[in-house]
Amino acid sequence: MKVTPDIPVPTGILEAALYVDDLDAAERFYGEILALEKIQRVTDRHVFFRVGSSVLLLFNAEETEKSPGNPDLPVPPHGAHGPGHVCLILTRAEIDTMRKHLLDWNIPLDAEFDWPNGARSLYVRDPSGNSVEFAEGHLWG
Repeated sequence: MKVTPDIPVPTGILEAALYVDDLDAAERFYGEILALEKIQRVTDRHVFFRVGSSVLLLFNAEETEKSPGNPDLPVPPHGAHGPGHVCLILTRAEIDTMRKHLLDWNIPLDAEFDWPNGARSLYVRDPSGNSVEFAEGHLWG
């Protein structure tokens, strides 16, 4: 892939979105169980959480497929169906602590292993079936 010097290259991901079918269950999972800081909830449309310097957006796809109808915030309709994926950074020790915490909440583990580069990953499912991974930050080098 050729990099053109006059095209700006993004420096990170500001936000990531998952689509859920039950905002109350998602709010409990991400807010109470994972202890993420809730930023905003709008009725049955969305709930947003802070993750470090990024934001995790949890949308009800049925609602976000509709036009918001606000000319001041002309966000285009969007949505997805089926399980998505998000990976949250933890240290190896924090992954061990999270593993115990999730099991204490009776959250089944999907997978747990070390990648070829030595990074540890732990996977679970949120109440809507999305894959939530906890991984060491050096997973991608």
